[in-house]
Amino acid sequence: MPPFLENLLFDLFIIFLFSVGVYSFLVMPRQREFKKRQKLVRSLKVGTEVLTYGGLIGTIKQVDSDTGIVLVEVAKGLELRFIAASITQEFDAKAYADSAKQNMK
Repeated sequence: MPPFLENLLFDLFIIFLFSVGVYSFLVMPRQREFKKRQKLVRSLKVGTEVLTYGGLIGTIKQVDSDTGIVLVEVAKGLELRFIAASITQEFDAKAYADSAKQNMK
């Protein structure tokens, strides 16, 4: 086999390994997170306490799956409309309290 062909094959192999690494460390985790968030948005139910991207904590009062709008009560008598995708997770007060205690040590 000619030397230039060996170098070409080696270079192509290195490019392939680099591409696999980029895909594994950048693309796959984002795809997993996106699927997880979509599953959360589809599973939103009235009465669930949630946390938004902006850090607001509230209780879901209404979900309109046709428009993707969620009505969240953040204080007694104060309801805000959010795009369903802006809900990051269900709020778990105990988990946040435990995390705060760990950070204080």
